[in-house]
Amino acid sequence: MNHFRFENMEIWQEAISISDTLFDYANLADEKRFYKFAEQLRAAGMSISNNIAEGSGSFSDRDFAHFLNISRRSLFECANILFIFQRRDIISEQQRYEANQKLIQLSKKITNFRKSLSINS
Repeated sequence: MNHFRFENMEIWQEAISISDTLFDYANLADEKRFYKFAEQLRAAGMSISNNIAEGSGSFSDRDFAHFLNISRRSLFECANILFIFQRRDIISEQQRYEANQKLIQLSKKITNFRKSLSINS
């Protein structure tokens, strides 16, 4: 069976896994009628894996690195939204902590993967 390059990448697989949690939390926000917050978290969560996938189709490492930067920034956006979700009692402190630990680990892996690319910046 044929696969896209990104499907075998650990950072993409982890981004997909984290997005499941983020979507669950967005659903909780929907239940409390925070629809725009929920949609923002879904979009940012999808952006993490989308940009890894899109970047993996690049013809140059420099271009791929650009998409990894966007992915990492989306990850930080998710962390911020989760902070707001906790303050609005959409999720608990423990839920935010657990999600943040996964986001921090993924951020480090994206950074390390980016450093492994053949770029000068």
